[in-house]
Amino acid sequence: MRILNIGILAHVDAGKTSLTERLLFDTGAIDRLGSVDAGSTRTDTAAVERQRGITVRSAVVSFAVGDTQVNLVDTPGHSDFAGEVERALGVLDGAVLVLSAVEGVQARTRILLRVLRELGLPTLLFINKIDRAGARAAELLAEVERCAPVVPMTGVHDIGTPDARAVPVPLDAEVLAERDDELLARVIDGPPPTPAELHVALADQTARCVVHPAFFGSAITGQGVPSLIDGITGLLPPACEEPATTPQGLIFAIERRSGRKTAYLRLFSGELVARQRVTFRREHGGELAGRLTGLEVVGRASDRMVPGDIGRITGFPGIRVGDRLGDRDVRSTGLSRPTLRTVVSAREPGEGPKLHAALQELAEQDPLIEAKPLPGGANEVLLHGEVQKEVIAAALADDFGVAAVFGPSQVVLLERPTGVGEAVEEMGHRAAGPSGFWATIGLRVRPTGRRTGVVFDHETELGALPLAFHRAVEESVHAAMAHGLHGWAVTDCAVTMTRSGFVGPVSTAADFRGLVPLVLRRALEQAGTRVYEPWHEFVLEVPLDVLAEATARLSAHRAKITEAVPSGAAWSVRGAIPASEVPEVQHWLPDLSRGEGTWWSRPDGDRPT
Repeated sequence: MRILNIGILAHVDAGKTSLTERLLFDTGAIDRLGSVDAGSTRTDTAAVERQRGITVRSAVVSFAVGDTQVNLVDTPGHSDFAGEVERALGVLDGAVLVLSAVEGVQARTRILLRVLRELGLPTLLFINKIDRAGARAAELLAEVERCAPVVPMTGVHDIGTPDARAVPVPLDAEVLAERDDELLARVIDGPPPTPAELHVALADQTARCVVHPAFFGSAITGQGVPSLIDGITGLLPPACEEPATTPQGLIFAIERRSGRKTAYLRLFSGELVARQRVTFRREHGGELAGRLTGLEVVGRASDRMVPGDIGRITGFPGIRVGDRLGDRDVRSTGLSRPTLRTVVSAREPGEGPKLHAALQELAEQDPLIEAKPLPGGANEVLLHGEVQKEVIAAALADDFGVAAVFGPSQVVLLERPTGVGEAVEEMGHRAAGPSGFWATIGLRVRPTGRRTGVVFDHETELGALPLAFHRAVEESVHAAMAHGLHGWAVTDCAVTMTRSGFVGPVSTAADFRGLVPLVLRRALEQAGTRVYEPWHEFVLEVPLDVLAEATARLSAHRAKITEAVPSGAAWSVRGAIPASEVPEVQHWLPDLSRGEGTWWSRPDGDRPT
């Protein structure tokens, strides 16, 4: 059986989850359509998803068409959950990007399409809601064409009415010939290509992400969905995996089922069976070894995974999103780090430890939130956006029985060393050092490449310190780097232990834990650090008559505008802006644009403050 792993992506409210329900129903995987409004969909299972009518966590469902098994990943549409979307892209063979025939190409739609094209991920377009008043066809296709080459597969009769229906249209040989010299020669000189030959050319160009077949339809009425299903099975390339003696795979999602932690694993090569011993590798070093106590293949009753499969596995309580089997490079999406932080505390006195344990479990589902304990029982949590506060609060209450209080959000800044610094503190043979600790420590700090974090190494002879002391030094280095010269976490640097010494049995691990922060601080002062603030890439669409005012206000918010182009009856403005300024722009945009403006942004690295 052919296995095809695809993702459904869209701007929020484009109808992505409704389309998922329709695909499952039309292929016989379910016998009753679920409803987003009624909270009865198969993929939005969490209480907060049902209450808000949005997708928060990636969910995997499956259906079969002939000899093809399609594993379908329903991803969040809200920009606050960009991390979920980016992780899912690394395990897909293709994608369906959903657009609304009424709202058209929105800012987030453009960003998603650009990311999909940059990754070379074959993508079909489904233009939903053709039965809604205000739906458009030709005008909307023209909007999409300004973003990427499109091949219409269906047209629409009676668009914008309850009787709207999708109808097949012949393949346009000239559109395909623009990107195929051999086909172009056939079109000009003959003999003309046959429909079968055009379909082969279309499948090839779709697989290479050169063009994007577009299907009109309605997820609610089912119009156009059969044609989309034919496109999924006939145009998107299935999983094609190379043989390997050892399994290669990636954990891309985690959920709790019946009180047990269940991890979703995409297998790229090799095979896995229940009870097999495996070792997962951590993203930033370290390993997690154990036995697969449970293995359930998505889409069929089997406890044996083959290349291309997605499986639910149990037996690894400490497993996290991003853990890998083998050393295969997974498609990189440049995973965006959160740019906000907030302080979370328990509403009820005495529930601080319970809150911290719950946040740690949530961090395993999304490692980027990085929940850290603070003095007094509170916790620091990193966020992509304000909506995540509501989602985390709901999860804490529903899944863990903890009522949480969130403080105001603050933009996360970073410090990076600007040079090399070194410091040493030595003790005498019969006395503690000047700081009163029975320990000798020398540390050197130097900058490294971006996204390397804090790397600890040593020039001292291996074994010069007892293991407990060595571990105390390393742990203390990482803890101390959470607060740099300006109060922000220091990153992208290497800390090297250049000197060490102790006096047995007087010295203790506590001596090293107390001395390391003092020595490291002096090394950082010598190296110097610079503070960086996060920036966002943005796309703003505004009516023609407010462009000048909008760009002037953006400039006042320190935005760097890179492009402003007409987009139908509006202007599309692109650029970059400090993350701290984004809430203000979102505040004044509705009034300035009379509610017609749209804004979308995502993290785009950082720059010096």
